[in-house]
Amino acid sequence: MKQKLSIIKIGGNVIENEDELAKFLQSFAQLEGLKILVHGGGKLATQLASQLGIESKMFQGRRITDAASLKIITMVYAGLTNKNIVAQLQAKQCNAIGLTGADGNTIEAYKRPVRDIDFGFVGDVEKVDATIINQLLSIGLTPVFCAMTHNTHGQLLNTNADTIASEIAIAMSAIFETTLYYCFEKKGVLMNVNDDNSVVTDINSESYEKLLLENIIADGMLPKMENCFHALKNEVNKVCIGDTQMLNPDANLFTTLTL
Repeated sequence: MKQKLSIIKIGGNVIENEDELAKFLQSFAQLEGLKILVHGGGKLATQLASQLGIESKMFQGRRITDAASLKIITMVYAGLTNKNIVAQLQAKQCNAIGLTGADGNTIEAYKRPVRDIDFGFVGDVEKVDATIINQLLSIGLTPVFCAMTHNTHGQLLNTNADTIASEIAIAMSAIFETTLYYCFEKKGVLMNVNDDNSVVTDINSESYEKLLLENIIADGMLPKMENCFHALKNEVNKVCIGDTQMLNPDANLFTTLTL
């Protein structure tokens, strides 16, 4: 029987709120068993870029990463945000280690091909080294990955944090029974976007198609759900979506996805 492993992704709406981040990290530190944290930080990167007079360019909600933006992202993701999270986890007796995909060659990626638009230094994940990550876990370290990878030729790449979390969960599923958690500002997938408590608690492949047809799942939730089902179709045991309370043992108002 495989040992259980939790992979948790948090987004910018949690990171930029000190109180929410502190509550989340307390829950994360207390979470039993082996675990991995993946974080973004796009809103903080946009703020710093603005302060430095660098324009942040977006296309359909995705960041276009030119050379100047990549420097900002590296400073914020791999520096300030990652090390702040690691330091806070150490204070909560969780022995965390902060990583990019370049560290230990854990996550290789390739520059996204130019199609309708050139996203610049944006990477799509090619390979996750489950062996190295497992070695870190086996010596009692909790990996904390920021949303950066590399191309093995010296180039750092900005990479979607939801995708990184999904690909790590898939790679680790060969060794562990994996559960992937996406933490964001809502309590889960909502039947009514104006009612925060209208959570759809269970979604499978069949009900997902129905929710799509009814336009209940749409817009920004679509790429997240695509990552969820991509993970499930590649041996991840289950995926959960909810707010920072989702990790608490008595939590019951969040969305669980299965095949």
